Order: sequence, then structure tokens, then C-alpha cells
Amino acid sequence: MTKGALIFEGNEKQVFATDHPDQVIFRYKDVTVAFNNVKRARFKGKGALDNQISAILLDYLNKNGVETHYIRTLSDQEQLCRKIEIIPLQVVVHNRIAGSLAYRLGVPEGFRHANTIVDLRYNNDDLEDPFINRDHAVALGLATYQELDGMYNAARKVNDLLKPLFHKAGIELVDMKIEFGRASDTGAIIISDEISPDTCRLWDEATGERMDKDRFRLDLSRVVESYTNVFERLKQAIEKK
Repeated sequence: MTKGALIFEGNEKQVFATDHPDQVIFRYKDVTVAFNNVKRARFKGKGALDNQISAILLDYLNKNGVETHYIRTLSDQEQLCRKIEIIPLQVVVHNRIAGSLAYRLGVPEGFRHANTIVDLRYNNDDLEDPFINRDHAVALGLATYQELDGMYNAARKVNDLLKPLFHKAGIELVDMKIEFGRASDTGAIIISDEISPDTCRLWDEATGERMDKDRFRLDLSRVVESYTNVFERLKQAIEKK
């Protein structure tokens, strides 16, 4: 496998072609952005942590019957992935109400609800990733109702798998954003992009301390230290299984 040309550069990742038509290399950068790219900073070592945490979680999903784009880790900041056609939707799973959802619903941060809430967002920076419903997604030609059913079911299964894994690590999975794409090799809709503290809210079960990107959003400091803590705990939880 040979690394080829840069085919996409985002705020926090780069994607490179390979000599295999259905595989790409993801490189995680040390850059962090928030609030639709209004706030940004560089944290040395964060790219490697995002890469390693996402690799643990995506590999775990692959082994437990949820198809993802992850193939294998190549280096501290790079992983080999299946090439996908991006579906510009974010499926957001909430186990507690936090962040913008708490504001939207007028409830306290951390509100516990009995059900699992699944939201849908249109992944469009120019529109600031607005919340939409299934009918909007179909009207815009982003997915069919059948495809949306599959994405919602996959997101719930991801939640059912990762909640107990994080719990074993002493971490509460408060919410997470999941993205999907159509695999170029099979056409199947699979989990794409990362699952990491950048895309999840993670709270220490014992102290309630935030261990995710909110540390950057809310100027809580110790971003890399917190991500390192998540990585070490997840690694131990996986090794014990």
C-alpha cells in the first residue's frame, strides 16, 4: 500500500489516496475547532490521541457487527480506511441532555431522560449544521427513508455497544455524533469519520468532569491530558474483555 496525493483537507483531518482504489489514509491533525470554525487552536499530540481512540472504538464496532470505514492503524496519526462517498448527515444520539439540546428544550444541563433521543443534522458548515427531520433529508435527496432507517438502527446499536464499554472505563457516554458514507467497494452505508472525544460528550462517572471537546469549547484547559485519560482507560477496558 502506497500513500498518494492529498485528496481532502478538513480542519482536523487530511485524507490521502492510496494505490488501492477503494482505500484511503486518514491523517489526524493537532488542530481543534469549535463553533463552526470560529474558535480554533493547536494542541501537540491531540491528533495521535484522536487517531488511537477512534481506532479502538471503530475496531470494536467492526468486531461486534457494525460496519465502519476503519481497516487498521498505520502510525500514531494515520489509519487506513475504506473509501466512502460522504452522506452529509449527522445522526446524534443522546443518553443525557446536554449542550445545545439543553438550551433548545429548556432543561438543565445533564438532564436524565428514560428514553434514547436520536437527532438528525444536515452536515453543512454554511448553514451551521442545522437540525432537520427525516422528511427534510429525503426532500434534499440526501438519503431515502429506508437508508435513514438503517442509519438510525446502526446509531442505536453503536450506542448499545459503546455505552457499556465506556462504563467499564468509568466514563459516561452522554451523547455522540455519528456520520455515515457509502462504501466505494460494496455500496453499503457504513460508519465513517471518527468516534472520539471530538465527536462525543464523555463525563467521568465518579466526578462528572468533562473529558471531551467541551474542555476546549468552554475553556476548561487540560485538553490533551483529558484525551490521554480517555485513551488509557479505554485501552485497559478493551484489554480486560
